[in-house]
Amino acid sequence: MALNVVLVEPEIPQNAGNISRTCAVTGSILHMVRPLGFEVSDKHLKRAGLDYWHFLEIHYYDSIEEVMDKFYNGSNFWFFSTKAENVHSDVSYKDGDFLVFGKETKGLPESLLEKYYSRCVRLPMMDETRSLNLSNSVCVGVYEALRQLNYPWLKVKGEIPKR
Repeated sequence: MALNVVLVEPEIPQNAGNISRTCAVTGSILHMVRPLGFEVSDKHLKRAGLDYWHFLEIHYYDSIEEVMDKFYNGSNFWFFSTKAENVHSDVSYKDGDFLVFGKETKGLPESLLEKYYSRCVRLPMMDETRSLNLSNSVCVGVYEALRQLNYPWLKVKGEIPKR
């Protein structure tokens, strides 16, 4: 299996490119929810992902509801938000979970956060600050989930485990 990263209406191509690279090097599957704030052929997106595109599995959807209808099982989605009470490292991730992130300027829709509040997590940060960059937040979330899973398909020491 693999982790799944969901970007809801991402706006900045460089962030999406960096996230694509994170997904490629961790074997995570990327799900992008339209509208996107860029063209998928954008040179900044491609440059940020560098030569990792052939390692990336990516899917596109027209709404977060489409993703939820297809994959949600009641306990496999985690919604990242600065408004959450749960800390991202205090929950237990499972292989195949979906880590959901909102757009850079607004985050995830309030209606989604309210409906799934117990599944919302946040990254700790100082009160005076607004939030981390989206690509940094995704990286922190993905690597915490992988750490909890003991990096099941990644090279940690010696041989690379088979998937």
